[in-house]
Amino acid sequence: TTIEYSLSTSCYVDVSVYNLLGQKVKNLVDEMKSIGEHKITWDGTDCDGVEVASGVYFYRITAGDEVASKKMMLIR
Repeated sequence: TTIEYSLSTSCYVDVSVYNLLGQKVKNLVDEMKSIGEHKITWDGTDCDGVEVASGVYFYRITAGDEVASKKMMLIR
């Protein structure tokens, strides 16, 4: 799964994946990012590198003061 986002200013970015229970599955980005378009790929694994089950997951992007959450479906 590829997650794309755009930044209008350089800022600290956090992108994390959560399951339906709200538990964090994996942190994908946790660093300063520059202005522009960015892409991050989630390979369907958790923080220990173990493949997670098919189903619905959410990702949350926090960029500076902005926060956005989106739903995604993982199908194996």
